Amino acid sequence: MVADVGGTHTRIALFDGSDGALRAERHYRNRDYNRFEDVIVAWLDALPEAAPAAGCIAVAAPHTGDRVAMVNMDWSFSCRGIAASFGFTRFRRINDFEANAFALPYLGAEDAATLHEARGNGGKLATVGPGTGLGGATLEEVAGSHHACACEPGHMGLSAGSTEELELFSLLLPRHGDLYAELLLSGPGLQRLYLALAEIRDDRVDTLPAPAISARAVAGEDPHCERALQTFCALLGSTCGDFLLANGAYGGLYLAGGILPQIIPFLRKSAFHQRLVAKGAMRDQLDAVPVAVITRPAPALLGAAHAPLG
Repeated sequence: MVADVGGTHTRIALFDGSDGALRAERHYRNRDYNRFEDVIVAWLDALPEAAPAAGCIAVAAPHTGDRVAMVNMDWSFSCRGIAASFGFTRFRRINDFEANAFALPYLGAEDAATLHEARGNGGKLATVGPGTGLGGATLEEVAGSHHACACEPGHMGLSAGSTEELELFSLLLPRHGDLYAELLLSGPGLQRLYLALAEIRDDRVDTLPAPAISARAVAGEDPHCERALQTFCALLGSTCGDFLLANGAYGGLYLAGGILPQIIPFLRKSAFHQRLVAKGAMRDQLDAVPVAVITRPAPALLGAAHAPLG
């Protein structure tokens, strides 16, 4: 069993190591279930074959030992308890972006859209992505094996790159006390950006959910939505540049999450890459990093399937 347990949805599938196939894949809305265990029960009830004896789950939560406490929802569970309850003789829990990192060597050309072509240097890879929060991880090859490292870019600090962003930060800092990345670089963050930018311009706007803001911006239907998404892309570029520098990940950047695959043409035209490389003396180093958006649905399932269990 492999699972991608996000802040909004859970996806579970069966991985067949003999042919590398994922099958019996089902998607669940987390809010429809009181516990993660209830989702596993629902999946097993619908499974048309014997229950698996091993499992790997990718969870949108930092590593905290045996007990998992979700950051963006109120699920909490014990990994040892899960293994015992469902008869898993081998079981591993990894971070959701750690799973995205493990998936990178198994992505085909059709699984990603190029944003920036560059030579790369064959070194460490990075994956970052906004969704319910902002996750990230790195992947490097050591002695023939892939090693993923879960990171928390969503809790890094943000820096302003324009006078409007300075004004935006001045508005938000007293309200939140800390301007961390996923405060603005996430689904809820895009909505927060949209409303705050309207406020500093003294504009009246409708309250919209993040998907509607993105859709209107991409369609060119609403200048307020376009401004919010442009700012979102610019701040994301700055954050990704910082993440690459902090981790020495110059082999390639793969963007993931639920938002970016829907806005690829907009992202290409935005200030994203300009802000990613705008890091002074490190500009040329960052400009040599290839950048792509993962378009394959649920890459964390693929990564969980290939993560070592031992």
